[in-house]
Amino acid sequence: MNNMKLLNQSMMALGLAVILAAGCKRHDESKFPALALPAASVRVQIVQAKKRVASEETVGTVRARLQARLEAKVPGRIEEMRAVPGQQVKAGELLVRLDAREISSRLDQALALRQQTAGDLKRFTALLERAAATQAEFDAVQARARIAEAGVKEAQTMLGHTEVVAPFDGVVTRKLAEVGDQAAPGKPLIDLEDPSHLRLEADIPEAIIGVVTPGATMPVRISNVAGEFQGTVGEIAPTADPNSRTFRVKFELPPALGLRAGQFGRVAVPLAETMSLRVPASAVVRRGQLQMVFVVVDKHAVMRLVKPGKRIGDELEIAAGLSSEESVAIENAASLVDGQPVEIKP
Repeated sequence: MNNMKLLNQSMMALGLAVILAAGCKRHDESKFPALALPAASVRVQIVQAKKRVASEETVGTVRARLQARLEAKVPGRIEEMRAVPGQQVKAGELLVRLDAREISSRLDQALALRQQTAGDLKRFTALLERAAATQAEFDAVQARARIAEAGVKEAQTMLGHTEVVAPFDGVVTRKLAEVGDQAAPGKPLIDLEDPSHLRLEADIPEAIIGVVTPGATMPVRISNVAGEFQGTVGEIAPTADPNSRTFRVKFELPPALGLRAGQFGRVAVPLAETMSLRVPASAVVRRGQLQMVFVVVDKHAVMRLVKPGKRIGDELEIAAGLSSEESVAIENAASLVDGQPVEIKP
């Protein structure tokens, strides 16, 4: 029995020794991988705190500075429609012509009446000089002549309104009527805008409207357009919207390839200056839902989970996970493995 007890104790001691040895081995492997990894060639950069202007982003829409919804000034059937969406037009170019037969007839009547009253005025002038007509009779004929002349001018003006022309150089964005439709004042026919002068219209909260001043420049980013613009404050609404408590601000934009009216944009309203840690965007690796960088320690890449903040140019702010003066891999970071040896490029 004693021999059996001694044998069990010996086996327990042996098992404990194996477990401790295995634990020591895993502890060593946490620093050096079990499998030998080839050295990776990387370029590193020291993490530093940099100044940046803290800002609040507000969304907006790109719109043309010059835009118009054209309509007829007189009623009439559309006889000719020359406008096509996307068409480039010049100021004064004919876009729509209405049926002008009724107004032409009215003009003919006015011309005939003017001719008649002009003859009466000439005759009564001669009669007045010979004292064959009274001054009152002459004044009445003269008044009728003036009314006839005004009628001619009115008919000519209405005849001119049967042609709708472009008020400025621009592009036809919408056609709202067709040949044969009845046009009337207040009924839109064409939407026109000038794409060469665009601006971002954004609603700025009343809490920060105080930092927005006419002529100030602010960073603007437009969806599907590369790069960042400097928008210049052109107009500020003097009163706030009572529902949203925001002020409409219009930022003038410089010409840029791909910039079109109707696009979504963001403007960063600067509030204060602050310090933040930043690394090149190429240093941050995304794997699934995790984002990480590789810190170079003793010529080995050590994985470090981080929490990125805002993007500033080609750099990302790091809100958590890194400290100042640490070296991070900024080249070939996506191919690194935790604990892999590295060779630092000059």
